[in-house]
Amino acid sequence: MGTLDGKVALVSGSGRGIGREVALKLASEGAAVVINDLDKEPAEETVADIVAAGGKAVACVGSVVDEDFAERFVHTAVDSFGGLDIIVNNAGYTWDTVIQKMSDEQWDAILDVHLKAPFRILRAAQPYIKANPTDHHRKVVNISSVSGVYGNPGQINYASAKAGVIGLTKTMAKEWGRYKVNVNAVAFGFILTRMTEAVATDGDTTVEIEGRRIKVGVSQAVMDSVKRTNPLGRPGTPSEAAGAVYLFCTQDSNYVSGQVLTVDAGSR
Repeated sequence: MGTLDGKVALVSGSGRGIGREVALKLASEGAAVVINDLDKEPAEETVADIVAAGGKAVACVGSVVDEDFAERFVHTAVDSFGGLDIIVNNAGYTWDTVIQKMSDEQWDAILDVHLKAPFRILRAAQPYIKANPTDHHRKVVNISSVSGVYGNPGQINYASAKAGVIGLTKTMAKEWGRYKVNVNAVAFGFILTRMTEAVATDGDTTVEIEGRRIKVGVSQAVMDSVKRTNPLGRPGTPSEAAGAVYLFCTQDSNYVSGQVLTVDAGSR
């Protein structure tokens, strides 16, 4: 028996990285999971891995910033598995520079994916949640960042969006408490993903996101600094990050709402 048997979860951005590990963790505990990614291949790979392990999952491929995505995401859960119990707003990426070099496009893109998309998903879920009360607590976990808690040079767009996620979380906890929904946030520090791996200093590593080439990775000097200053001496892993999200998805957190859990090994 898993702790999430019979539950249905949405996890945005779950084809890769932290989101994938969150989806695998929830599925391993019995939840049926709707997997989302921009690209079909990683989404279907995650679905296949869950099904091969005896779990339940379907894919909802597409960009979380598309106008019709939120409704499609919610309907996929209800139509495929007959319910909706857990929402993890995880999808996102970084597009960094200092304020004087940041374009409106760069600002808007990051605010849209990290803040507007979770808002739309929760708005789309509200009619179903209101119309279908349960005898258990539903869970929302919004992914924030230490950049949104403390600020970070070169990330004014990302830090602003992630700070907004905290405001969204605290407000939704107050609005949805009457529906027996716990709404919390997890603010990650340095977690090792394809976006944060150390790269050679003599070249840039980029990925294509929404038709744009986005620089990813950090210099070896930054990685070395993380290892020196982190109390555990290393970055976190996606699996460890997923464990923190899982805590807020269980019925053990039924009286915890409107909180922000900082997951950075005590670095701040």
